[in-house]
Amino acid sequence: MYKHTLCFIKKKDKILMLNRKYSPLKGLWNGVGGKIDEGETETQCVIREVKEETEIDVSIEQIKYKGIITYEFDNSFKGGIHIYLVDIPNEYEYLTPKTTDEGILDWKEITWLLSEDNYGVDVMIPRLLPTLIIDPNEYQHNFVIENNDIKEYTLNKIVN
Repeated sequence: MYKHTLCFIKKKDKILMLNRKYSPLKGLWNGVGGKIDEGETETQCVIREVKEETEIDVSIEQIKYKGIITYEFDNSFKGGIHIYLVDIPNEYEYLTPKTTDEGILDWKEITWLLSEDNYGVDVMIPRLLPTLIIDPNEYQHNFVIENNDIKEYTLNKIVN
């Protein structure tokens, strides 16, 4: 249904974030991901995008489907993204900051990402990350955003 994925790579109390070099969300910290290629499943897209953007190999067993983000920006642009979480072992060595073609990768503390006064992350991150990290269930996060401000947010559990 939706043609994009977004993955958050977690290690201990940090998440590997990408400060995007290009629009959309240029200059903001976000997870990694991208467009699902023709003939590719969402999971295959996550594996490919994580490898392309971080050079980290993840297995299908590490990937947890966490639901969907739907959004409407400024009454004009609507879309959706499949969201995923990958837990990597605490002993996994991945040195940052690291500059890539997509931007700068760096480990960010979860508390920093959720900080109320943090204007360096996509506005949706503080709303969706707690559920994504803590709750084992899948959710649909629905956002209505105007002038980079959340006007409406609803959270619905996905029942399979």
